[in-house]
Amino acid sequence: MPMPKLKPELKAGSRPPWVGLAAAVWVEISAGNAYNFPLYSSALKSVFGFSQQQITFLGVANDVGESVGLLPGFVCNYFPPWTVLLVGVFACFLGYGVIWLALTRTIHALPYWALWIALAVASNSNAWFGTAVLVTNMKNFPLSRGTVSGILKGYVGISAAVYTVLYSSLLEKSASKLLLFLTLGIPVICLALMYFIRPCDPSGEDSSVHVHFLFTQAASVLLAIYLLVLTVLYDTVALSDAVSYVLLAIALIFLLSPLGIPIKMTLFRANSGTLTPLAGSTEHLAPEERDSTQADPLLSPFSSASNLGSFFEREYASDVETLLALGEGAVRKKRRPRRGEDFKFHEAFVKADFWLLWVVYFLGVGSGVTILNNLAQIGLAFGLDDTTILLSLFSFCNFVGRLGSGALSEHFARTRTIPRTLWMSCSLIIMVLGFVLSALALSGTLYVSIALLGVCYGFLYSLTVPTASELFGLKHFGIIYNSILLGNPLGALLFSGLLAGYVYDAEGTKQGSSTCLGPECFRLTFFVLAGLCSLGTILSIFLTIRIWPVYQMLYSSGSFYLPRPSGH
Repeated sequence: MPMPKLKPELKAGSRPPWVGLAAAVWVEISAGNAYNFPLYSSALKSVFGFSQQQITFLGVANDVGESVGLLPGFVCNYFPPWTVLLVGVFACFLGYGVIWLALTRTIHALPYWALWIALAVASNSNAWFGTAVLVTNMKNFPLSRGTVSGILKGYVGISAAVYTVLYSSLLEKSASKLLLFLTLGIPVICLALMYFIRPCDPSGEDSSVHVHFLFTQAASVLLAIYLLVLTVLYDTVALSDAVSYVLLAIALIFLLSPLGIPIKMTLFRANSGTLTPLAGSTEHLAPEERDSTQADPLLSPFSSASNLGSFFEREYASDVETLLALGEGAVRKKRRPRRGEDFKFHEAFVKADFWLLWVVYFLGVGSGVTILNNLAQIGLAFGLDDTTILLSLFSFCNFVGRLGSGALSEHFARTRTIPRTLWMSCSLIIMVLGFVLSALALSGTLYVSIALLGVCYGFLYSLTVPTASELFGLKHFGIIYNSILLGNPLGALLFSGLLAGYVYDAEGTKQGSSTCLGPECFRLTFFVLAGLCSLGTILSIFLTIRIWPVYQMLYSSGSFYLPRPSGH
């Protein structure tokens, strides 16, 4: 007699994954709070009398906290997402609370090192927020990793525009009010959404899934355009409070639009027979068969390994000898995981693919974050009185890059089996052009170069997520992905803190002021970053050549292939 089920199973493609994705959008916007640093860095500089290099090193603290996610990557394998989010809530409240108290002089004589640690703790909330929602949703939508990554990372990128609009309207361009909102507002939002971020049976594939993703992407694009227009309005036109509130209400509707998908699925239930289940799904099995199946639904075995082809034969020819020995009973040895299967962290750590991806990310994103950390000073050096439009432009283009990279790379991976790293190469080439254009300081080209750098920064940041999961699997994805993210703070330290900050202060000293004016303030920095991106281009092309057979194996059928668990 079969045992009664204590907990009903969630059908693949049902509402829970989409409810979780809609909630994740708000958490990811909360996880973009580190992008607010340019909005209050000038206030910190004036209140505490910091030099530009000191402010730049505070920006490094911002990047260190945001990107050091090894601990949340480890924790997410053993604890539910709500516990990971709860740690992020505590870090956000504590870190930004200390900075707010220091800026408002509630705490007097706070040493520089304590402010640095507080900012690192505050921005580290992003690592906990982002890891919880990204790992959960990648597993809930394992067949659409690039698209999901692009959407979620896109909302992180657009968060700077969201905060800029709030800063310019409700917060009256007050740095202290902004920090108070970060201290109290973000924790409240994440606590309210904590219940909805949870793992469930992964969504399968049918035509409606594609339409739902298109709707979410379109809504996010409209939101990004609307926020950019809104920022320009707030900067150029004096609006009444009533008009301002109406405009903010429209933005709120755009932010709530992803909830339209689960609402539509509730009101208009789709025919379950049209859904294509994942390989190895137990949905259509008899109850006895389903109970006896112990396979992980996210990592279910494929019916045949025949399509692995000569790729595995070339890379793992030594497996033949092992199999012969196993047949004779001489050895009992678990084989190594193959690219596309689940790697443990120490197994991925010794792979050349891991380090090539890490260095490409380090060079590209490290260069991009240097621009972000110094955006306010770059604008002032080039003669701009108000840099909020520059920040919104970078944020919008960063969003376009993140969202576009997911859709573009997903399309070509499925139709042409082209590795996502090829688009990394293209992005790095464009970044070289953007840095050279900035260094030349031709009239009217600042906005063009910042836009190009923002798009490419978004491409590189977003493409790393699905690439890491495709090469090394989802089982330990959290810690593997977060270890790659360490390239961000290291790049910020070397390129932003040491290089850009030193060059800026040196040029300012020549002018006899702590504030540097003119294109020479960043010219050397731009040329060095162009050289680093050139090196990254070469390495990314080499990585693309290496992993092309992996994508031919994973996407040869036109859809993502879930490899069998390696059993290691």
